[in-house]
Amino acid sequence: MVNAVILAGGFGTRLREAVPNIPKPMAPIRNRPFLEYLMDYWIVQGVRSFTLSVGYMAEVFIQHFGDKYKNIPIYYAIENKPLGTGGGLLFATEGLKETFLVLNGDTYCEVSLTALQTFHRENSSNWTFTLFRSNKVGRYMGVKLNESGKITSLQSGKGRLGDLANGGVYMMNPSALDHARHGADYEKKSLEDELVTEFVKLGGILHGFETAGRFIDIGVPEDYYRASDYLQSL
Repeated sequence: MVNAVILAGGFGTRLREAVPNIPKPMAPIRNRPFLEYLMDYWIVQGVRSFTLSVGYMAEVFIQHFGDKYKNIPIYYAIENKPLGTGGGLLFATEGLKETFLVLNGDTYCEVSLTALQTFHRENSSNWTFTLFRSNKVGRYMGVKLNESGKITSLQSGKGRLGDLANGGVYMMNPSALDHARHGADYEKKSLEDELVTEFVKLGGILHGFETAGRFIDIGVPEDYYRASDYLQSL
């Protein structure tokens, strides 16, 4: 059974001019929250439970979804203080023993779950990034791979047009986060700029799996308005 942790605790400040007073993953697309499209995609792929890492306006998620969506259980990791993507991930995955999927709550990245799992397993990976070819300059974390799929370079915000970029979908073993667990009192951290950097400095090896599927990021108004066309067939 595959469990997916969705990082949905941010304030969504860049999107507020388009969608005020609502958490970013709950922004409406064709009269449905963006998060429903994301969850639909992964349910079809084989995800059988979700943990929502939430903080800002957590009650909006709880009131809308309750404890199930399309008969798939939903659990909540509710932050009592802002923890960022890294701290939120640590909090939401506390106690997990099996390999899990991690998803950004404001991006939609199409990738075969079966292929991602196979790549992760065959490479004995602890942490596998899903990568796509970026159509933006300087927006996403630029990534370079060697021939065996190991990540050799990560540069936050320095990706060029057509470069491999982080798609915000990760396959992870619980041990990939052992380096960052220092008791239960989690502090605010960035997943990309702190957890990943610390992991690599301690000798951790990251792998990257490239997908040719669609990538949608609703983090800024321009892309949020485009998402309606991207998702109209779903």
